[in-house]
Order: sequence, then C-alpha cells, then structure tokens
Amino acid sequence: MLTALAIRDVVLIEALDLDFDPGLGALTGETGAGKSILLDALGLTLGARADSGLVRRGVQQAVVTASFDVPADHPAMLLLAENGLQMEPGEPLMIRRVVKADGGSRASVNDQPVSATLLRELAAGLVEIHGQHDDRGLLNPRGHRALLDAFGRIGVGALAEAHRAWRLAEDALASARVELETAARDREFLEHAVAELGAFAPEPGEEASLAEERAEMQKGARLAGDLDAVTQHLEGSEGGLAQLRQAARRLDRIAGEHPLLTDALAALDRAVIEAGEAEEQLAAALSAMAFDPARLDVVERRLFDLRALARKHRVEPDALAALAADLAARLARIEAGDQGIAALESALASARATYEVLAEKISVERAEAAGRLDAAVAAELAPLKLDAARFRTLVERQPESQWGPGGRDRVEFEISTNPGAPFAPLMKIASGGELSRFILALKVALAEEGGATTMIFDEIDRGVGGAVASAIGERLSRLAAKAQILVVTHSPQVAARADAHWLIAKSHDGLVTRTGVRPLDAGERREEIARMLSGAEVTDEARAQAARLLEVA
Repeated sequence: MLTALAIRDVVLIEALDLDFDPGLGALTGETGAGKSILLDALGLTLGARADSGLVRRGVQQAVVTASFDVPADHPAMLLLAENGLQMEPGEPLMIRRVVKADGGSRASVNDQPVSATLLRELAAGLVEIHGQHDDRGLLNPRGHRALLDAFGRIGVGALAEAHRAWRLAEDALASARVELETAARDREFLEHAVAELGAFAPEPGEEASLAEERAEMQKGARLAGDLDAVTQHLEGSEGGLAQLRQAARRLDRIAGEHPLLTDALAALDRAVIEAGEAEEQLAAALSAMAFDPARLDVVERRLFDLRALARKHRVEPDALAALAADLAARLARIEAGDQGIAALESALASARATYEVLAEKISVERAEAAGRLDAAVAAELAPLKLDAARFRTLVERQPESQWGPGGRDRVEFEISTNPGAPFAPLMKIASGGELSRFILALKVALAEEGGATTMIFDEIDRGVGGAVASAIGERLSRLAAKAQILVVTHSPQVAARADAHWLIAKSHDGLVTRTGVRPLDAGERREEIARMLSGAEVTDEARAQAARLLEVA
C-alpha cells in the first residue's frame, strides 16, 4: 500500500508531501490544475523514463520519494532479496528517484542504489495505473492465464512437476541415443580398454603406495653398506662396544684410588649404555630398510606400468579404477542395445501421458472458469454504460512447441465494443474512458486476484455522468475493500464515494505558478463536490445536492 508521496521541484510542484490511507481516495480539481503532474511524479518512482522536462525551471534536480507498506512475503520484498537488497522487518519500502536538469537520473530503494529496470519490476506488484495510455497490468496478455487460474482457483503445481519429469525423460532418452551411437562406433576400443584395465585391476591410491614402498627400498639399498660398516665397528669381540665394556671393567678395579677415576668410570658406564642403545637402533633401522631386490623389481614394474596406462588414457593414475568402471558401463549399455533405449522410450511415453492427462484436466477447468469470468464481467458492463460491449476469455490450444509448466493453453481477454464487431484484444479499444471502465469491470469480476496492492484510475469517468458515474463510484468503493484505490476524477458521484479527498489546484503569486494538493475536511469536501456539480459558481442547490451525494455514499 502507498503510504506517502513526497515531491520536490517537479514542473509546477515546488514541494508537496502527501499521506495516504487504505480505502478509496479521490483527487479532484479543475482541468489543467496539474493532476497529470502528480501521476508523472509517482511514475518516476515506478521506473518511468526520466524526462528532464519534469524538472522545475530554475533548479538543478527534481526528487520524488514514495513510501509503501508491504508485508514480508510480498513479491516486491522477494524481488529485492533476490537482488541483494536487505530490509529490516517492519521497515517501510521507500523508493526515491532523482532527475537532473541535464537529463541524468538515479534511483534508490531504502537508500540502496537500484536501476530503473528494477523499479519497473517492483512496480508490477506495487502499483497499477490505469489510464488512457495504460499498456500494463490487465492489458498484457502474458498475465491473463495466471489471472484466470487465480480466478478459478486452478492449481498448476502438479502439472509443472509433470512437465519437468517429461522433459527430464526426454533429455535422458536423447542422451542415451547419442551415447549409444557414439559408443557403438568405439566398441572395439572399449572392449580392448575394458580387458586391459580389468587385467591390470588398478586401485585408487595405488600409485602413492607403490611410490612410497619403492622409495623406502631404494633408500635401504643406498644405505646398506654404511649401516653394515657401522655395525661392524660396534659388534664383535673386537668391536667398539666390547672395547668399552673391557675398559669399564678394568677401570672399575682401580676407581676407588682417586675421585677422578670414579668420575671416569661413571662416564664409561654411560657410554656403554648409549652405545648399546645405538646398537639396538641400528639393528631396527637395518630391519626397517631391508629390501628384497626381487620385490623392488616387482614394485617398480607395477608403478611404471600404472603410470604408462594413466598417460595412455589421459587421466591421473588414481582415476584409472573409476575409468575402468565407466568404460565397462558404456560397453554394457552397448551390449544391452535396444533394450535400454526401449525402457527409456517407455518412460518418456509414460511421462508425456501423465502431463497430457493433467494438462487436459487444467484445460477443462480453465474453460469452465472462463465461462464464469465472462458472465461476471458481463454483469458489470451494463451499469458502466458498456452494455453494447461483449467480453470473452479466449482459451485455445497452443502448438506442442509452446507447451510448458503452465499447460497447453493460451489465454487472452478479448472484447467487442459494438454489436457485430469482431472480438479483439483489450489494447485495441479506442476510447480511453471505455478502456478504464472496462478494466474496472474486469477488476471487480476478478476480485483483484493477483493484482497490485495499490491501483490508480485516471479519469475513469471521462465522458459519463449520472447513473453510470454512480455505478463507477460504487464499484471503486467495492474494489477498495480489497486494495488501496486512488482515482483522479471529474465526477461528483465518484468523489462522493471516497474515504479521503484531495484537491489539486494552481496558484499564482504574480511571478511563479505552482500546483498544490491538500486534503479536504468535510465542509471543504462538500464545497468541492458542489463545484463539480455546478461549475464555476457554486449554488445552494449544488451544495444541497452535494450533501445528498455524501449521505448516500
């Protein structure tokens, strides 16, 4: 819902701040007072083209800010989140548009820069402006199917899932056929490769394991001579360790003769212990690095063959096992031949049949809903002085190339405005007044399914009066129970139905002409409606008639 609009330096508007409430709001004023300026200013915040001609003469830029109150699950909020724009819970949605006198412009949402394109996408769910040049909303056939589905409470979730399953089955069959055709050409290669890899039986991680074992054995071969020499120096009756022990025993017999000899004996004892530990470590190292030349030859041959096989198939050695499984599966599919293709064809036929059954059901539901919608709209046309018009909801089958998640149907709202005239799209209606009234009839019939939270009707009462204007006002009031409605009107019958009333007027101080907008209280409102009834000179009779209109409303 639109809650506020702030305008600065737009054409004749110097500074204007408006607050809006739910319900029906009327904007009135004499012809040329500047109602279009107000709509142009709002249009800027909705992504309209930034025209430097909107900037008030003598200033550098025009600024318009629109504030909206939208729930957290509103499509506009979801769109902002998809574009990386964050908003605090409960925070109003504020759209600001700045237009410079040199033609440049910038836009922001809650002080975060955005493009005019994003503003237009946001506008689709926030505001609908229906006027003589409206080419959005109900006039766009692309949205008619969704509106009909919403009106008829037609759910297409299962149909969309069936369409997805159909397309997946179609893709699977196409891929299988291509793969089978390609694989069949490579059958000889596959048979040889599968046999070769099967005989070799590579395993994941095998290269690292073989390389590590080979490196350890090579290290043992390289160090074996040095380790043997060191062991010989330590072991045996003539070895270093035996010599240390003999020296310790002899020193032990005379160590008591002098303190220094006692210290020397302690040092020798430690040396014997350390040498013994060294001997044990050397033995363990010899055992750890022991190697069998025959085993080394086997490991090296396996490692080199593994790497050669990987180079041949252009994969890493660790990927050979997975490659073997993949090639075996491809060969199995070739051998399965038509049996696999037949299974996929059967799955595709089943998926398509499921889709067609659901699509046919949806088509029947749409045809029934179209009939109800046509009757509902027809009931609204006569009171709006469109009794010669005929409305129909066209539901027709599309070619298979255009079937999709939403079904097989194309839906478009059409109208014939004169007896005997052919039906044509809504946008072909010549009269702007007729178009706005027809949109109102359709909005009322649809009960505002899938529309914006705020709707603006620009001079929907053009060219009508009396009972027709009253009918328009009554329907706008009904529609306002479901959405915020703003109407620019010249009709006292419409204005009298409003919950809030603003007067748009020009003023001139001798130098500058300005457009202003102000809310009317009860007395001012009666006076304005009286002016709308009688013209320039307000009579007591007009005031009395205005009072009666307000009482009826």
